[in-house]
Amino acid sequence: MRQESLICISCPVGCYLNVEIPEEGEWKITGNKCKRGITYAKAELTNPVRIITTTVKIENAHLKRLPVRSNTTIPKELMFLAMATINKTVVKGPVKMGDVIVKNILGTGADIIASRSLD
Repeated sequence: MRQESLICISCPVGCYLNVEIPEEGEWKITGNKCKRGITYAKAELTNPVRIITTTVKIENAHLKRLPVRSNTTIPKELMFLAMATINKTVVKGPVKMGDVIVKNILGTGADIIASRSLD
């Protein structure tokens, strides 16, 4: 039997979850105050994913950095590779919020989009 401890990030409560994973049978998840904790624990321990929020360089704008984010989650193990790609990106202004900055990053199906408009 494997045991894991997590802090749930599905809501602001931040429940401390204890997960018992037997070789066979049902997982035992305790510590959650809502059903989202169960869903979070199973997803986090089988296929962890994250949303990227960061900035890219922008030219021809009044600021030097443009805030961007992924429009959907990407596998956690690809975060560093995705950030390396994003860090090489330079955008030319103007940019509108929602514009795609990097399409289908690393073949994940996630686009990196502008989080604000810059003229």
